[in-house]
Amino acid sequence: MSEINTNQSYVASGDAKNNNYLLPLTAMTTLFFLWGFITVLNDVLIPRLKAVFDLSYTEAMLVQFCFFSAYFIVSLPAGAFLKRYGYKNGVLTGLVVAAAGCLLFYPAVVVHEYWLFLTALFVLASGITVLQVSANPYVAALGPEKTASSRLNLAQALNSLGTTVGPAVGGMLLFGAGASMATDASADSVKVPYLILAGALLLIAAVFAFLKLPTIEAHTEEGDCKARGHKLTEAPHLVMGVAAIFCYVGAEVAIGSFLVNYFAEPSIAGMEEHTAAKYISYYWGGAMVGRFIGSAALQKISPSKALMFNAIAIIALLLLTMSTDGKLAMFAVLAVGLFNSIMFPTIFSIAIEGLGSLTSKGSGWLCLAIVGGALIPLAQGLVADSAGIQISFVVPMVCYVFIAWYGLNVVSLYKQWQQKVDS
Repeated sequence: MSEINTNQSYVASGDAKNNNYLLPLTAMTTLFFLWGFITVLNDVLIPRLKAVFDLSYTEAMLVQFCFFSAYFIVSLPAGAFLKRYGYKNGVLTGLVVAAAGCLLFYPAVVVHEYWLFLTALFVLASGITVLQVSANPYVAALGPEKTASSRLNLAQALNSLGTTVGPAVGGMLLFGAGASMATDASADSVKVPYLILAGALLLIAAVFAFLKLPTIEAHTEEGDCKARGHKLTEAPHLVMGVAAIFCYVGAEVAIGSFLVNYFAEPSIAGMEEHTAAKYISYYWGGAMVGRFIGSAALQKISPSKALMFNAIAIIALLLLTMSTDGKLAMFAVLAVGLFNSIMFPTIFSIAIEGLGSLTSKGSGWLCLAIVGGALIPLAQGLVADSAGIQISFVVPMVCYVFIAWYGLNVVSLYKQWQQKVDS
């Protein structure tokens, strides 16, 4: 970002030495699309399983808990794996593990046990975790460091394309063209979508096995820089970035998880589930549009200031959706997606800046923080069960307050780290 400018350069072997980044960037963005599509299916899967197994909101949020807890358990081992075996092997491993998780949905439907669905989601998310730990720092490194935020926003825009089409496709496959879950509470419709995803993941793994991807030498011990000898805990911009990722992912996932049931509320829209599922695409579609805009804007605008502005805008929108009803409340919460857009890639690129050979480990820390997607929705579920869905949006709002603070203070936090490595 403009206020943070290190002398670290990312050096890649092979074609990347000639700045030929197009092929590897194109290949990696397909992964961003795919895991976005898979992750957002949870927003449609939750109300389906809630009806099938007659769950409370808290019990239904175990879907997100099991999915995103994988990030907490798998991220650090994934970072160590990448350090030893490289980004390409990380991508291949992640794809195969994610495919195995998708295949587990078939026996889960046959046995008809909720715990087996949760197990399948955990395995699937473990593969997605390895992909995240691999792809985010790799995309950030394929080009000048000063435009890392811009590249990650572009890649995340493709991720948002997946999250935009995911709810519409998932709603059609899981709910049918117009059937309400209340009259068709069956888990059988879950089998086909996840079998298709398993096939797609294995096909992409086969393609990646034959791709020649450049090695990022600055992320290896041999390409170490002044960061050597320091610990990640000494990098305050990373430590607080971890907390910011925790808050952001938790808040974004929590809001998306409640939209179907929120729009079904008589005071909001009174929609049936299959209709409400289509509107989730507007939430994630806003993030997609915002990321394309952000990819261009962040080449000239300070990422930290953009982050703070967007967080404040979301706080205002959540206050609006909690204090009103009808279409105003509905479209206020949908608009959150637009301002969510730049947050993950911006926080990620700011937090790993200047880490040098510690980058892959730092990436593991940041992906570990995605466990916020497991805990924040569960916390919102508890509030929703006790005080109602509308009031429960206070939980993600508190998360955005912290993100606004991070945007305001990250430059000074980074300077503290720079002083340590220069001393």
